[in-house]
Amino acid sequence: MIILDLLNQKIIHFLIKQTAMIVDHIANAAKYFSLHPLFERAFSYIHSSDFNQLPDGKMQIDEGLLAILSNANGKTQEDSLKKFECHNRNIDIQLCLSGKESIGWKPRNFCTNPNGDFNEEKDVQFFNDSPDMFFQLTDGQFAIFFPEDVHAPMIGEDMIKKLVIKVKI
Repeated sequence: MIILDLLNQKIIHFLIKQTAMIVDHIANAAKYFSLHPLFERAFSYIHSSDFNQLPDGKMQIDEGLLAILSNANGKTQEDSLKKFECHNRNIDIQLCLSGKESIGWKPRNFCTNPNGDFNEEKDVQFFNDSPDMFFQLTDGQFAIFFPEDVHAPMIGEDMIKKLVIKVKI
């Protein structure tokens, strides 16, 4: 059983390393369940929750799943890029619940200017690089950021209500 668990973990890590950022609508979430054993549970939480009734903040959904709900003013591109980030131990599912959110993105292997060392405690590495592209999420659209995806979220002019689910790798 231990060998099978180790083999499954190696397969999951291989698949994650082969996967690039995903942008889609929540109606299509089931297409991505096979990418990680916790994705189905994460999207089930999204579908079964009334985020208008929940307070902003962090909530442990399950082992390996942390939800962060926020309702905040969008940032300028310049402010967001101060935290152009990626993670080693977590995948981010970022869902725009309402508003218009722009996000900067660049593949990690093309980032050459780290901004400090990797923060083990917070699982974050910042970069001073410029994104290769910007894209927009609106109500019900989500992005999945793997460790290879450096991202600068929350760019916008108005209020953005969003949910981030941290999925442990």
